[in-house]
Amino acid sequence: MRAAVLTEYGEPLDIQEIDDPESASHGVVVDVDACGICRSDWHAWHGHGEWADDRVPLGQVLGHEPAGEIVAVGDEVTARAVGERVAVPFSLGCGSCPTCHNGHGNVCANDRALGFEASTPGAFAERVHVPNAEYNVTPLPDGVSPVAMAALGCRYVTAYNALARRADLEAGEWLAVVGCGGVGLSAVQLGAAMGARVLAVDLDGAALDLAADLGARATVDATDDPVKAIRDLTDGGAHVALDALGSAETFRTTIDCLRRRGRHVQVGLTGEAERGEVSLPVDELTRNEIDLLGARGLSPTRYGDLFDLLAGGEIDPGALVTREVSLDEVSDRLAAMDEYGVTGIEVVTDF
Repeated sequence: MRAAVLTEYGEPLDIQEIDDPESASHGVVVDVDACGICRSDWHAWHGHGEWADDRVPLGQVLGHEPAGEIVAVGDEVTARAVGERVAVPFSLGCGSCPTCHNGHGNVCANDRALGFEASTPGAFAERVHVPNAEYNVTPLPDGVSPVAMAALGCRYVTAYNALARRADLEAGEWLAVVGCGGVGLSAVQLGAAMGARVLAVDLDGAALDLAADLGARATVDATDDPVKAIRDLTDGGAHVALDALGSAETFRTTIDCLRRRGRHVQVGLTGEAERGEVSLPVDELTRNEIDLLGARGLSPTRYGDLFDLLAGGEIDPGALVTREVSLDEVSDRLAAMDEYGVTGIEVVTDF
């Protein structure tokens, strides 16, 4: 099968013919119909993460947002079948530990990250193997296309976890979303669907225009003074602020724009400039009782929540898809992220 392989950090992925995956007894093989291109892939492509012992190894097949059809089923798998249309989370839980049983398989201590480690080659490929499939693989409801599902995960699932499960966002609250890439725009649309008053912050006018179309109450140009603008618009600060980028500047913006007892949610990962560390305004956090929260993915047992929002027409992940590309174009699209040259979500549909 054809696959996009990381052979050198920051260099074009090598499109190779490699062996088809074989299913483990507890796994399934999925024929990939669509796979999103995410900023996390960009981090992996550049070799980021060594400061957290999280650098993707060379030789890895990248890609972690697939949807497709099951073509092979392991002997121990009884709940899934050949021919099922399915979604696959990027954070693959073991399915048997207390964390997984309690609905938090996205942070399972025994998890494997699809497309980011040698044991789980990714989905920039014609087919992908999914371990512990009865826990990790979720059937796609009728009417949900593979392209829409590729847009949903990891961006929408992470944004939903961040807002609904970590920050407990409530209707009527002010939500500031700082950074309007894929996950930030997902948070804008989800926040609006949840009844929040959403402010979108970015440097790029096209991204802000799309955020407005997706339900942002107002947009803020980050080249000015975004903290002042947010505080003025909200009469004192946001209740919840989400950092969708992961720079020291965006982190500080989300902290400083919060009102007293506000909740900061960190979704964006750091790059070479921060290397996993940013300074904290500890006295301010203490005086104002600010909550600091992190969010990563979503347990597959909670995907039904998002499917309900889809079925009700409250969210439309397809509205964020701005380009469908071939496997051969993935390297160019990753390189475009160097200068934030991607608006919305781009999806591989031609393998």
